[in-house]
Amino acid sequence: MKIPHISVLKQEVLEAFNTEIINQKGGILIDCTLGFGGHSLALLEKYPKLKVIGIDQDDEAIALAKKRLEPFCDRFSIEYGCFSGVLKQILQRENNIVGILADIGVSSMQFDSKERGFCFDSEFLDMRMDQSQNFTAKDIVNSYPLTELERIFRDFGEIREYKKLAYCIVELRKKEKITSAKMLSQFIAKHFKHPKIHPATLAFQALRIEVNNELGELESMLKIFDSQTMQDCSRLCLISFHSLEDRIIKNKFKQWENPCICPPQALKCECGRNHQKGRSLYKKPIIPKEEEIKDNPRARSSKMRVFEFLH
Repeated sequence: MKIPHISVLKQEVLEAFNTEIINQKGGILIDCTLGFGGHSLALLEKYPKLKVIGIDQDDEAIALAKKRLEPFCDRFSIEYGCFSGVLKQILQRENNIVGILADIGVSSMQFDSKERGFCFDSEFLDMRMDQSQNFTAKDIVNSYPLTELERIFRDFGEIREYKKLAYCIVELRKKEKITSAKMLSQFIAKHFKHPKIHPATLAFQALRIEVNNELGELESMLKIFDSQTMQDCSRLCLISFHSLEDRIIKNKFKQWENPCICPPQALKCECGRNHQKGRSLYKKPIIPKEEEIKDNPRARSSKMRVFEFLH
């Protein structure tokens, strides 16, 4: 079977879950972003007592993952939906969760499939991960008011000239409807320059995040653990691909490590300083080795952070 996506930091993920509990007793690991099952397959192969529940909202990816992981059907199952909602249901239902994994990125197949409208030369302008939803990137560029376009290009693309870009798109759509990723990327490249990447890269990132509510999904997932009590020594492993996501994860891990939950304006601690949820396993994020980047250039921007929950 030809796999259209290479899972990043695979060995590092295996090491992140190399715990005494998983090796000796097993338990349940939730793969929140199943994709084509690369990480799940590696985990099932390495840890024979581990069970994996995969979550995804992409029908094409689910079909391929089911076929790929068929030999492990006794230890593997799939649940459909956005990971924040489904994860909450699983955590309420199961009581032997030893690990949670989320690879928060678009798969190579989604990027490369011109029908999905993620790539610069596509005749479509879609960018939906969940094909059942109606809202697309074409709706954004053709209907969002100027201030909303400025917001997403500033907040989700971190584009320095976000006001100019938003203005240019509004002026373009007055003349003709923006119908394809190819049309939009060529228009951006004509009016903007970037020394290292395609001029439309950050704009496309911003549109993709808005279409799929990617940061909202991540924040919703992390918020679950604010009140959720996890099994001792269970681990949360998160892989992100841009600074916006990594910043959210880093700040949340810091919050969980802090034993004090008193408001900043409090003159003295009154909470008892016993609210620490656990610890980050690494001071700095784990990044791919040069050899992996050489084999899979798309891995270069990935960062992995791991949190271990402790009672």
